[in-house]
Amino acid sequence: MTKARSSLVSVSDTPYYHCISRCVRRAYLCGEDSYTGQSYEHRRAWFIERLAILSEVFSIEVAAYAVMSNHCHLVVHIDEAAARELSLDDVIERWCMLYRGPDVIQRYRAGSALSAAEQEAVSTVVRTWRSRLSNLSWFMRCLNEHVARRANAEDRCTGRFWEGRFKAQALLDDPALITAMAYVDLNPIRAGIAKDVAGSDKTSIQQRLKAITGQPVEPQVPLQGFSGVETQLSTGLPFNLQDYVALVDWTGRCIRDDKPGAIDPHTPKLLAVLGIAEGEWLPNVTAMQARYELVMGAPEKMKAHAQSRGGRFYRGYRHALRLYQHVAA
Repeated sequence: MTKARSSLVSVSDTPYYHCISRCVRRAYLCGEDSYTGQSYEHRRAWFIERLAILSEVFSIEVAAYAVMSNHCHLVVHIDEAAARELSLDDVIERWCMLYRGPDVIQRYRAGSALSAAEQEAVSTVVRTWRSRLSNLSWFMRCLNEHVARRANAEDRCTGRFWEGRFKAQALLDDPALITAMAYVDLNPIRAGIAKDVAGSDKTSIQQRLKAITGQPVEPQVPLQGFSGVETQLSTGLPFNLQDYVALVDWTGRCIRDDKPGAIDPHTPKLLAVLGIAEGEWLPNVTAMQARYELVMGAPEKMKAHAQSRGGRFYRGYRHALRLYQHVAA
């Protein structure tokens, strides 16, 4: 049964979510359509350009992304506190980057004298906009609707471009977060269209690698930074950047085991820090979407999340039992 996003997205449970949007039927987001031979490669830039704008408007940070031929992945961090701290003018300026807004807002921005009723109307509108700036559904709506309109205009057609609303997986803890980020960054390698992470075009890992080496990246998405420690902090991703890059690179070479000397015998530091056994890591990171549907995290957290919403378990519970059996309490 389809779950309402309001029942799945709860920042009190976790601020991190893995989102997936997939094109309908044979529609292509980007790449080359093998059926028609037409190339849609230029559409990758649409997605990233829009994502860059939305990252500046919303109080939602992008931790990882991958733009594939007919679907896209995001791992995002919702920062409700940042939205609450925005001034009235900040909220208006941000939202008006996307929409014009009502006439009373335009008059306020122009510095016109407003009556008490009009000032109250401005406050009411801003309260609504402020709540939207940390709303994942609005973030994905502004992203997917924009890309769909441009694609339909280019194809000179109407109707659905996406097969439905985006899917979301709640990431309840650090092992779930790192698994989702690696899963997203390794999409091109799993699909066989990239040999290594450096060649994984239109992914966050490629953007991070280019930033490390000083290579220009256009367009680029403002990515959430790393805190540099292995404990959950609101100031950034709870890992070290170099450790994360090493983990993704090692995992990518394990996936492409046809490559001579691909498998490094040394377990990456992050797996040891998080207490995840190598034998459980690879099956989970390569089949995360198939194994876990709505929620990923420690078994007790998945069970509590389900029970708080009137259920017993989520799909993936048995896999979580094996994955987390090595994680220190």
